[in-house]
Amino acid sequence: MDKGAPVQELTSGASSRIIPVFRNVGRSLPSPASLLRVVLLLHSIVMWFLLLIRRRSPVFARTATAAPASPRRRTGRGGWSAAAEEEDVRRRRAIAEKVEMVSPSEEDTCRWETFVFVGPRKKKLFCRSWFPATGDLRGIVVIIHGLNEHSGRYSHFAKQLMAWNFGVYAMDWTGHGGSDGLHGYVPSLNHVVEDTEKFLEKIKSENPGVPCFLFGHSTGGAVVLKAALLPHIEAMVEGVILTSPALRVKPAHPIVGAVAPVFSAVLPKFQFKGANKRGIPVSRDPAAMLAKYSDPLVYTGPIRVRTGHEILRISSYLTQNMKSVTVPFFVLHGTADRVTDPLASQDLFDVAASEHKDIKLYQGFLHDLLFEPEHDEIGADIIDWMLKRLQPQRL
Repeated sequence: MDKGAPVQELTSGASSRIIPVFRNVGRSLPSPASLLRVVLLLHSIVMWFLLLIRRRSPVFARTATAAPASPRRRTGRGGWSAAAEEEDVRRRRAIAEKVEMVSPSEEDTCRWETFVFVGPRKKKLFCRSWFPATGDLRGIVVIIHGLNEHSGRYSHFAKQLMAWNFGVYAMDWTGHGGSDGLHGYVPSLNHVVEDTEKFLEKIKSENPGVPCFLFGHSTGGAVVLKAALLPHIEAMVEGVILTSPALRVKPAHPIVGAVAPVFSAVLPKFQFKGANKRGIPVSRDPAAMLAKYSDPLVYTGPIRVRTGHEILRISSYLTQNMKSVTVPFFVLHGTADRVTDPLASQDLFDVAASEHKDIKLYQGFLHDLLFEPEHDEIGADIIDWMLKRLQPQRL
């Protein structure tokens, strides 16, 4: 890679080149070992300094009794007041409600709704569901979208699933779409895993006896895979589908990974670079690219420090635990993906302990597979896999 080339930003997934903390961090640096020693020393100094401030500073002492501030503006670079954040959530939720889930001509063929699910941390999570109006339900697909996007983008896929008598549920993560939280900010991907777990439990309780599948795209694929490592989640699903999963994500330089925990703790919402409105190519369809990056519910700003660190953490965890995967899965990846690594998907397929596992690599395809010109073909591949999984018991 040319050292002078611009660093690509994260979009709907997790890039294999997380935005570096320092733009020129890869230039003229000493050895990684010596850098690590320096970083560990700086980490200790910073943490002790923060503890000292919190214990002794009258500013921190007064904040416990001071009246809460209520400005309706941003509080600084990367920061938002609580009131401004709540106002932004209301704005995004109103937009999410207006996203077309079916066309007027299709309203007689299906049932659809939007609703709010209260997660384990009392966050209101915006959700959608699509169900065929008639016929016996074959199963349910639970969609977990990728980083920076939202559930409303999957309406075409949902309609394709309904044509085969599958019901569909989809949930916006915290900080995404119409859900609570600062737009584009993920305080913990473990929280998203827990929200997915509780959402699935709710769906199973409301649809007893109906087979369920978990679908995750990009970072959503990492979330789904981590959730499926839990035995009780694996027992609730017939399998998981992963498109372009965020596996084996690496920082631009070892020092970035070393300092990420420090910056994540001290400045979790800090943003590094100017917004990348055009975004990197994630589809070979120009119309799909335009639709994505002009969508007000798609976050196009620079990644926040904590979000980037969380992606590194979940990727590291999954890389270390690939051999422990036993859930049936189907992983799909484009070979020309510039956001996540198709070779990591191949590694997952090669080493996972799952008895039932399949992989399909699409030559020359990019990251957002369900928004490529061949999206219907990819959707059909997913449906065929699910039908085969259901064949012994349902067909």
